[in-house]
Amino acid sequence: MDRVWKIRLAGAAAGAVNGCFGGGGGMVLVPALKGWCGVEQRRAFANCVAVILPLCVLSAAVYWWRGGIDLGVAWPYLLGGLIGGFLGGRLFGKVPVVWLRRIFAVFLLYGGARYLL
Repeated sequence: MDRVWKIRLAGAAAGAVNGCFGGGGGMVLVPALKGWCGVEQRRAFANCVAVILPLCVLSAAVYWWRGGIDLGVAWPYLLGGLIGGFLGGRLFGKVPVVWLRRIFAVFLLYGGARYLL
C-alpha cells in the first residue's frame, strides 16, 4: 500500500477513536506512524500532537452541538491541560526517545487496565 494512504488510514483511525471515546486518538496514531508508516519516533509524537488538536476541536464541536459538554466541568481540566501541555512541550526535546516510548507505554497500559477493570 502507498505510504500516503497508510498515513491517511492512520489519521482516519485516530479520528474515529478520538470521536468515539472523546480522546485517545494519539494512542492509535503514534504506533501507526512509527510502525506502519515508518515515521521516526520523536517525529511521530510531535506530528501526533499536531494532528490530534484539530481532531479534538472537531470532536468537541460535535459534542457541543449535541449538548454533551459541561463547561463547568471542562474548564478546570482545560487550565491544567494547558499548563501540562506547555511543560510537556518544553521537556519533549530533552527526554530521550527511549524514555518517551516507555512513558507512553505506561500510559497505554494504565489506560487499558482502567478500562478493563
